Amino acid sequence: MATRSEKITFPGSDGHNLAGRLDLPDGEPKAYALWAHCFSCTKDIFAASRVSAGLTERGIAVFRFDFTGLGESDGDFANTNFSSNVDDLIAAADFMRQNLEAPRLLVGHSLGGAAVLAAASRIPESEAVCTIAAPADPEHVAHHFESSREEIETKGEAEVLLAGRPFKVKKQFLDDISNQNLEKQIGTMKKALLVCHSPIDEIVGIENATKIYVAAKHPKSFLSLDGADHLLRRKEDAIYVAEVISAWASRYMSLRESPSKASSTQAEPGTVLVEETGEGKFGNRVSVGGKHTIIADEPASVGGLDKGPTPYDLLLASLGACKAMTMRMYANHKGFPLERARVRLKHDRIHAKDCETCETEEGHIDRIQVEIDVEGDMDDATRQRIIQIAERCPVHKTLQSEVLIETKHET
Repeated sequence: MATRSEKITFPGSDGHNLAGRLDLPDGEPKAYALWAHCFSCTKDIFAASRVSAGLTERGIAVFRFDFTGLGESDGDFANTNFSSNVDDLIAAADFMRQNLEAPRLLVGHSLGGAAVLAAASRIPESEAVCTIAAPADPEHVAHHFESSREEIETKGEAEVLLAGRPFKVKKQFLDDISNQNLEKQIGTMKKALLVCHSPIDEIVGIENATKIYVAAKHPKSFLSLDGADHLLRRKEDAIYVAEVISAWASRYMSLRESPSKASSTQAEPGTVLVEETGEGKFGNRVSVGGKHTIIADEPASVGGLDKGPTPYDLLLASLGACKAMTMRMYANHKGFPLERARVRLKHDRIHAKDCETCETEEGHIDRIQVEIDVEGDMDDATRQRIIQIAERCPVHKTLQSEVLIETKHET
């Protein structure tokens, strides 16, 4: 399967711009995954790029990024710690939720594995978590600068070599990792877990995988990466990990149907067809006249995946579009210099007693608030005439008139 990659910049937890990369399959992704890299590494390390490539070849999009102060991201590494890395992961998930799709798979390598375990409960849409060569305790990374620990403790900071590069490490980093309780977070995250670890890992011993596995609740699985090193330098090891992750994750995630399995039913001209997608609790595919397709959903706060507008969003969109089109037709017919019509709508429910013009006297009534703005070089009288005509749009009239809804049950 052909794949493609896009560079993305987004705000991290402390406001610095973080550099990300979105690896996409050719076609609509089955799901989105969020990747967390190892300590002092970057999003482009071999393990990240190779495993990501393997997942995208199997239809799963992967979003990977550089933590604050690393790689191409802004900020000072010396001011970061394990907690800030977790916060950066949450910021990345927020960005994905708002601009792409919330991640349903979290994958973390080495300390990034510990980070996704800590972040999982704060990303409600995530359904599966995979760790690769992860420590059971974030304090494990302190061995990288054990020779400089006394200097860090006494002077407040020290320059240490990590992977052959100098980094400044402050005492606040040591204090932060010593205050973590990862085992408790693992036991309460309520996600499917896959622990991947090599029995000969020279950086993070296999006993860490045992501790993570024991702390987790079922469903949980373990994958032994026989012969692999900590960084998965061999291509075949990374490919193997990607194959197993994608197969394992499909058991626990709501993967989008491939085009060959997706419904081929389309609405006939003049009709609208709404059909469940099978994604989450509320996902629906809306086919309009056989030409246009959109997704309807509910926000994550009520159990949806927030992959599309809600039914009431679509209702407001229909009313707003009708008003804007009606104003445009009227302005063009009259020759008014209307440059742009803008309609803002909001739906809520109010007590009937608070509505002076409503016939209903008890209970609640639905209220739609509409704000209209028209741009153009015209006097106030012309502007008001254009706005007033919006009240006569067909959808507005339909909503205020008696409507007969006839339902037939197909057998």
